[in-house]
Amino acid sequence: MKKSEKNLIEAILFSALEPLDINTIKSKVKSGTDVLKILYDIQKDYSDRGVNLVNLAEKWSFRTSQNLSDKLKKEIIVQKKLSKAAIETLAIIAYHQPVTRSEIEEIRGVSFSTGTLEILFELGWVRPKGRKDVPGKPLMYVTTDKFLNHFNINSLEDLPNAEELLAAGLIDNRVDSSIFGTTKFIEKDSIDNKDKIYSNNDDTISKSLDDESIK
Repeated sequence: MKKSEKNLIEAILFSALEPLDINTIKSKVKSGTDVLKILYDIQKDYSDRGVNLVNLAEKWSFRTSQNLSDKLKKEIIVQKKLSKAAIETLAIIAYHQPVTRSEIEEIRGVSFSTGTLEILFELGWVRPKGRKDVPGKPLMYVTTDKFLNHFNINSLEDLPNAEELLAAGLIDNRVDSSIFGTTKFIEKDSIDNKDKIYSNNDDTISKSLDDESIK
């Protein structure tokens, strides 16, 4: 076996974009070369190195040594922005909890898909908390400690009120400030005023939380 043939096969395997079968390797070297013998020889050379030559499904390729693979794993944090519906839903739950799905939809003025809540569940920011004592017994939703931790808030009482949001430029004078600064859903005796209270809600939520992202 010539060293040049061994080096060539090693180079072919190293530069290949995918595992190679033995016939493909043979097509790239001099006729009569004992490719299989050379492959086993290269495999032996790399047996105690950081990279090994492996044969899987009758195809050959270089791969990271198994005893080092765990040390080379890298977790990548992918940042994705919440959808407008998810942002609005999260804000409504935060300021009006405990709140039911129908109440969220009433405040937003539109219905939303189940997937919107599922996203907030997966993030661990929202959870169900009991059922409201009304016909149908709908589930009520609240924020979690993970929500507080993510947004660096000690308690719900620390949520910014209307004056703080206004001072930070997150809302403007066109917004009805009664939307903020409360953790209770609008009481029955004030339902007659709900259209005025929530008329600008979609615009408010979007402006106040549009820059929040998930990690």
